[in-house]
Amino acid sequence: MGFRAVTGPDQPYEERPYRDGEPPRLVADLTSALDLRQSRARLWRYPPHTRGRRHLEQAQEEVFAVLEGTLTMLLGDPPERVELPSESVVAVDPGTPIQLRNDSDAEAVVFVYGSPPEAGTGQLLDDVD
Repeated sequence: MGFRAVTGPDQPYEERPYRDGEPPRLVADLTSALDLRQSRARLWRYPPHTRGRRHLEQAQEEVFAVLEGTLTMLLGDPPERVELPSESVVAVDPGTPIQLRNDSDAEAVVFVYGSPPEAGTGQLLDDVD
């Protein structure tokens, strides 16, 4: 078959806690759901005032599309703060430090897409306050 589709209500989300005292982020694995072979994709739900791990991908170019809410990204070293309202998109080159945050009072929903589909080549970095 030439295409595969999943619909929003059908997405199973997995909890991804990071910091004590913060609600867990939720992630839907679109790579498996869509049987992607040339790329990887996730759908993330960031509750208000949560953050993800600061990291860098050594092999993947990544694209972040904000579907709902406002996402704050810390990009590069030293980190540059980039505010991304709904319908914003940013592409991040391999080797660039990244941290996603929701500093707002509303949930942020973000589609993350990376290629090539390399897993295990990321590096965790110290958090930035």
